[in-house]
Amino acid sequence: MDEVKSIDEFFGCDVFGDRAMSTYLPKDVYRKLKKTIEDGAELDRSIAGVVAHGMKEWAIQRGATHYTHWFQPLSGVSAEKQESFISSVSNQKVILEFSAKELVKGESDASSFPSGGLRATFEARGYTAWDCTSPAFLRKDAIGITLCIPTAFCSYKGEALDRKTPLLRSMQAIDKEAIRLLRLFGNERSQRVVPSVGAEQEYFIVDRDMYLKRKDLIYAGRTLFGAMPPKGQELDDHYYGTIRDRVARFMNDLNHELWKMGVPAKTQHNEAAPGQHELAPIYEQVNVATDHNQLVMETMKRLAFNHNLHCLLHEKPFAGVNGSGKHNNWSLITDDKINMLNPGATPHENMQFLLVLACILRAVDRHAELLRETAATVGNDARLGSNEAPPAIISVFLGEQLEDVIDQLCSTGLATHSIQGGILKTGVNTLPDFEKDATDRNRTSPFAFTNNKFEFRMLGSSESIASANVVLNTIVAESFKEAVDELESATDFEMTLHDYVKTTFAAHRRIIFNGNGYSKEWVEEAKRRGLLNIPSAVEAISAIVSKKAIKLYEDFNVFTKAELEARLEIEYEAYSKAINIEAKTMLNMAGKSLLPAIMKYSGDLAKSIKAVRDLDLEVKPEEETKILEKIVKLHNLARESFWKLDAGVKEVSAIADIEQKAFAYHRQIVPVMKDLRVFVDELEMLVDKEYWPMPSYGDLIFEI
Repeated sequence: MDEVKSIDEFFGCDVFGDRAMSTYLPKDVYRKLKKTIEDGAELDRSIAGVVAHGMKEWAIQRGATHYTHWFQPLSGVSAEKQESFISSVSNQKVILEFSAKELVKGESDASSFPSGGLRATFEARGYTAWDCTSPAFLRKDAIGITLCIPTAFCSYKGEALDRKTPLLRSMQAIDKEAIRLLRLFGNERSQRVVPSVGAEQEYFIVDRDMYLKRKDLIYAGRTLFGAMPPKGQELDDHYYGTIRDRVARFMNDLNHELWKMGVPAKTQHNEAAPGQHELAPIYEQVNVATDHNQLVMETMKRLAFNHNLHCLLHEKPFAGVNGSGKHNNWSLITDDKINMLNPGATPHENMQFLLVLACILRAVDRHAELLRETAATVGNDARLGSNEAPPAIISVFLGEQLEDVIDQLCSTGLATHSIQGGILKTGVNTLPDFEKDATDRNRTSPFAFTNNKFEFRMLGSSESIASANVVLNTIVAESFKEAVDELESATDFEMTLHDYVKTTFAAHRRIIFNGNGYSKEWVEEAKRRGLLNIPSAVEAISAIVSKKAIKLYEDFNVFTKAELEARLEIEYEAYSKAINIEAKTMLNMAGKSLLPAIMKYSGDLAKSIKAVRDLDLEVKPEEETKILEKIVKLHNLARESFWKLDAGVKEVSAIADIEQKAFAYHRQIVPVMKDLRVFVDELEMLVDKEYWPMPSYGDLIFEI
């Protein structure tokens, strides 16, 4: 029997992290690289060659044959070009090298990735640049062992063509302004502030053989047809339930693979819908957390294959049951481990925290449309606002304790106390009494304060967390800057601070909502408050090129106007392409498979009815006749929707303007797709299962 190793023995063994660097790098090089990683200092290019050599030796000793610059272009998935370590061959002997240039810079065809016009077809050059703050790692798969070096990706002219570059820029922005804020309160120790993030990842697992029989899952990542089985999630028996053995074996492999690559996977459980699960990590520096979340998604899909399973990351793979999101837990941590979002035991006395909180409320209220835009995907349109995800209206949950402090400040001008949680008594002698939190949680809120962090709950499960954190970092940096600019020049700091916090809370109280975000009453209340309600993704996209957004991003050197306009084009195109693929998949499935199966069954049923009547038996097939009549009626309606969808796709796909095309897909194609689905799903309940040409919902979500 193989010896079982504890987690601490192998965690990070495939990462060129602190342990490997201290072993494979000279001490002075190690110290310089650590300073860049920990302090955000400029990278000393003179050490790159030594780092490259040490990294190569470490990787080769672990069996690596290739290296790659691993980056995250605007295509929604990671990208890489693999190179072997072979540099030359002499007398049938290979020389293995990895230079400073190969570590620091790579080159890729930038025009082949989404660029929104920043790169023309004939302008091919793009560069990948080493992000030394996110550790290199080894990935083991069918190819072998590859050294993966996290990098940024930019054009020949320096424009960001990826998700990492703006994220790193936004980290610099909030670091600068947060340090300025800390200095107001006499903190001279902290030298750096870094956003800390933990991304909770929801996903579905289905049998791979069944997956391969569903063209909609293969092409679109979700079911475009499918009637609900007799049981869904009504009993709430799957949530936190016992994990089935087949899925548990997959989770076990997933954990070990992630731990080896330094991903701190911590929590796993069954989610609310049958077949749905969640993985949550320990919080990390935001750019590392972003890389690790991308690794989580990729590793899930790769390892599921090894278990003859398939991992679905779509936001709504099954209509009628909960979809999947990604909760982005965001806070601000100093280099000496101070959490700027920690209210302490008496938040009414913690003026630094109250200033930070007031600035965040202002940032979210002022730029709600930018946060909404980060959750703008085709898949999320089917999820937001249902009893599984927050509504499309941005609001902030603070809980009773903090809302009471704000009420005191705004009504009387002075906060004198903070509500405490008290003791939770269960009424059972053998169970311990313990202190409960000062406030409850609210799962319906899109932006909820949870003890010492904010949880942004709108993100879709398939999306990178980078965009949301770029927005959060930048809008809060702007709000911090405004506060510090005013408070630095105050003659009476205490009084000016008090008034500033009170005035800011009063101006932005409308964004605070602790109630039920699912209720119809909240929609009306939000409208009265003047809060934005942007129900669809396509309506949210344009926020990134508003005058306000352009000024914000340019002021903090996060995006240029050209980079924002490029992303606008990319997102409109991505929306149109996603709907187009779904529509064409529906036409393919309905035209070649489903409608012919329905026709065959109705023909066989008609023959059976006629045969019974010809025999002149006492049993009369009246009920079967009614069923046949209903099938024929629904089949005709489905055919009408089919041809309407076919004509609509041809018409809309010919529109040249990218914005008009995206809105046309939303307004003209999506409703017809829904109609076609309604008719076919009803027919599925009437047609004999032996005739139905693909696995049902019940097969997919229960039979694992």
